[in-house]
Amino acid sequence: MDQMRQVFSVDVLERYAAKGRGVITCMSAGNDVIVLGTSKGWLIRHDFGAGDSSDIDLSVGRPGEQSIHRVFVDPGGSHCIATIIGSGGSETFYTHVRWSKPRVLSKLKGLVVNTVAWNRQQITEASTKEIILGTDNGQLHEMAVDEKEKREKYIKFLFELKELPEAIMGLQMETASLTNGTRYYVMAVTPTRLYSFTGFGSLDTVFASYLDRAVHFMELPGEIPNSELHFFIKQRRAVHFAWLSGAGIYHGGLNFGAQHSSPNGDENFVENKALLYYSKLSDGSEAVKPSSMAVSEFHFLMLIGNKVKVVNRISEQIIEELHFDQTSESISSGIIGLCSDATAGVFYAYDQNSIFQVSVNDEGRDMWKVYLDMKEYVAALANCRDPLQRDQVYLVQAESAFSSKDFLRAASFYAKINYILSFEEITLKFITVSEQDALRTFLLHKLDNLAKDDKCQITMISTWATELYLDKINRLLLEDDTAMENRNSEYQSIMKEFRAFLSDCKDVLDEATTMKLLESYGRVEELVYFASLKEQYEIVVHHYIQQGEAKKALEVLQKSSVPIDLQYKFAPDLIMLDAYETVESWMTTNNLNPRKLIPAMMRYSSEPHAKNETHEVIKYLEFCAHRLHNEDPGVHNLLLSLYAKQEDDSSLLRFLQYKFGKGRENGPEIFYDPKYALRLCLKEKRMRACVHIYSMMSMHEEAVALALQVDPELAMAEADKVEDDEDLRKKLWLMVAKHVVEQEKGTKRENIRKAIAFLKETDSLLKIEDILPFFPDFALIDDFKEAICSSLEDYNKQIELLKQEMNDATHGADNIRNDISALAQRYAVIDRDEECGSCRRKILIVGGDYRTRGYTTVGLIPPFYVFPCGHAFHSQCLIAHVTRCTDETQAEYILDLQKQLTLLGNEARKDSNGVISEDSLTIMTPSDKLRSQLDDAVASECPFCGDLMIHEVSLPFVSPEEAYQVSSWEIKPHNLGNQRSFSLPV
Repeated sequence: MDQMRQVFSVDVLERYAAKGRGVITCMSAGNDVIVLGTSKGWLIRHDFGAGDSSDIDLSVGRPGEQSIHRVFVDPGGSHCIATIIGSGGSETFYTHVRWSKPRVLSKLKGLVVNTVAWNRQQITEASTKEIILGTDNGQLHEMAVDEKEKREKYIKFLFELKELPEAIMGLQMETASLTNGTRYYVMAVTPTRLYSFTGFGSLDTVFASYLDRAVHFMELPGEIPNSELHFFIKQRRAVHFAWLSGAGIYHGGLNFGAQHSSPNGDENFVENKALLYYSKLSDGSEAVKPSSMAVSEFHFLMLIGNKVKVVNRISEQIIEELHFDQTSESISSGIIGLCSDATAGVFYAYDQNSIFQVSVNDEGRDMWKVYLDMKEYVAALANCRDPLQRDQVYLVQAESAFSSKDFLRAASFYAKINYILSFEEITLKFITVSEQDALRTFLLHKLDNLAKDDKCQITMISTWATELYLDKINRLLLEDDTAMENRNSEYQSIMKEFRAFLSDCKDVLDEATTMKLLESYGRVEELVYFASLKEQYEIVVHHYIQQGEAKKALEVLQKSSVPIDLQYKFAPDLIMLDAYETVESWMTTNNLNPRKLIPAMMRYSSEPHAKNETHEVIKYLEFCAHRLHNEDPGVHNLLLSLYAKQEDDSSLLRFLQYKFGKGRENGPEIFYDPKYALRLCLKEKRMRACVHIYSMMSMHEEAVALALQVDPELAMAEADKVEDDEDLRKKLWLMVAKHVVEQEKGTKRENIRKAIAFLKETDSLLKIEDILPFFPDFALIDDFKEAICSSLEDYNKQIELLKQEMNDATHGADNIRNDISALAQRYAVIDRDEECGSCRRKILIVGGDYRTRGYTTVGLIPPFYVFPCGHAFHSQCLIAHVTRCTDETQAEYILDLQKQLTLLGNEARKDSNGVISEDSLTIMTPSDKLRSQLDDAVASECPFCGDLMIHEVSLPFVSPEEAYQVSSWEIKPHNLGNQRSFSLPV
């Protein structure tokens, strides 16, 4: 592989990492922290994140040579466990990143700890929680350390391998929090076996359960320098495992959610197990077993000699070999081992003095090819990074299916290709082999994969697919004549699919082109279906009408999206096709204008109908008039005309008498045309209806005349309707009386008796003398004696009544004259100190000129007015007050009367020269009339107690004429510009 494309690369991280404390014997890493164990018993810690290092001597106080056997660091880099072996035996220590001194785990004295399983899900910097230690004698111990307590919380024995006591070389643990508690998954390896443990509760209960049941294990015998167990961790969860065994690398996936039963009854959480033989790693020569390994997401890193072979876990092929730049003194000892830092995502290798870092550079970039070569297409697609890679996967799948003649499957894969093959190349493949169904499938899948912006391409492909559907339908009909009747046939299936296709593509298919295609293939029902989808309702309704399916047509017209004009357009055809359903539909349709339906209703009404058949148009018009309160004269006139043509005129009369405008103010009570109704009823000889119309038009004489031809009782009823015109009412009754007298065919005496009985029905409106002219001249007076005497008695009573009224009137006139005389003598007593209500001066003042225009003073006392309420006013003051307080018109009228009185007074003085004759006192002169008018104008009521005072309450305090006084009180700034401001000293 090209060096530029290498996935793994090796760099020297630290040349002299042991710091002269002996040589490196073991190593562990976590979270960018590396801890080394040396041959002299030292732990050397390198924290690359913080950029510092430290060391601890574990051999203090121990005699002889001491060497670190194993060192273990948790994934967070805070906790460390190390085992030291020397002449004094073995001891295990625990140390924390913040501790300066390690602590001996005394309960583990004499035991060699080979491996530690950390609880990755629960471990924190302050506490390890529960962890498991595997020892050289096949035992498992549980331990927990809390950093604050400076010692272990507990160490307890868990389990021991008794069937085949072997050293536990590798140990891993995973936990899962479920609704019913915590579940533990533990895997342990020895040189020849891989053990699996699982259970709920605590680690105690999990391992105690294996006292009563067999332990699940996988045995792979064979020699191996170092048996190792590794988990690949992704997002703090183990994804797959690998066991470096004597037979090969045993690996598989880990699924902690789904549990599968193993043959021995235990629960197994391992999936897709496989064994990679070491023979695949050698080129024909004897296989060399790795001394150490590490696991990445897709690869195994195996240390063989002084190089690392990188093997793809999926393809089991060697992709790279990594070589180390060792110092001369380290070459002889070689690379000791590999370790991984799952948290940081890097790998390390170490020899006696140096540490090497193995970096990963996008190891999954070519995995799609690996899966593709193995024909694992789903995994290949999942690992593709760009559309071109996906196209290559689809192409391989498509060509594989095409070569095996699975054309429909091939079409689905070809449709997903966007770049490496053109649309034309793919379609030609199917056209060449005449696979129309596969071509249609390809087009449909292509439509699903196209973006919405490719409108032109979508429309063309949809149209092509439509034609292929139609061609398929025709071929099926030619192959099987019974296909249309068989519900389970391929024809029915393809028809259902085609309709669904039209529904899905209605917005992208060209309307005209698609309809022309459907029409050319004779698919009328599909044409109607597509027209309905495109809201071409006119085509749909027209088709249903041609098929005689009025109900379906009406259902279409009732849709809210259908234009209301189509209702009017198809109304004539629909009402002739099914009048009942059509009218029912009209009555349930909102915003329908009945006037526009009149042509359809007239067409229906012109057809003959059975006697007992419900006239649907009348039913609809009655609905409009009574339920919808329609006021259109055309609707009412049509209903009237249909009523007039019925044999029974009861409906017509009810219609004419119904007040349609009741409840409305200043509106008409009827909406039909009375003149048209009269002409129509006369034509149809509906005389009772004509009488009603005449009466409604206030043509009472015509109404009575026509009623007399039909029924005298009707004529009497019409005559009685006139109440506000006595003369007209009498005239109408005379018409009825004349008809009654002239129509009687009995004997003379019997006719007279009937005529006299008729007079009683008129409620005394007609007298015997009114109807006498209607009898022949030779009728005997004796027959009318009783009626005449009765009439004379009535007249006598009226005369007596008039006499009484005249006497009452004469008596009333005498009383009025007496009252006038008494009023002429009425007087009022005025106190000598009484003041004028206006000027506050005394009424009976003597001296001064207080003459008023139009009035004559009596001696030295000026004229004045006294009111019954007690208020008194000088004439001049009263006139001035009333003139000032009343409106302008009344004031001018008062002043004009004064002026006329003054002029007449001067002339009278000139004429009489101051002499007053006796005649002048008894005769009402013009001046007296004017003075009376003036009195009425100014003294009809007291100005303080009457309406004038009440009216003054609403007048403003300041009249409009006094506005200048208001403005004079307004405060205005003056010469602000010339003012100066002075600052006062504080």
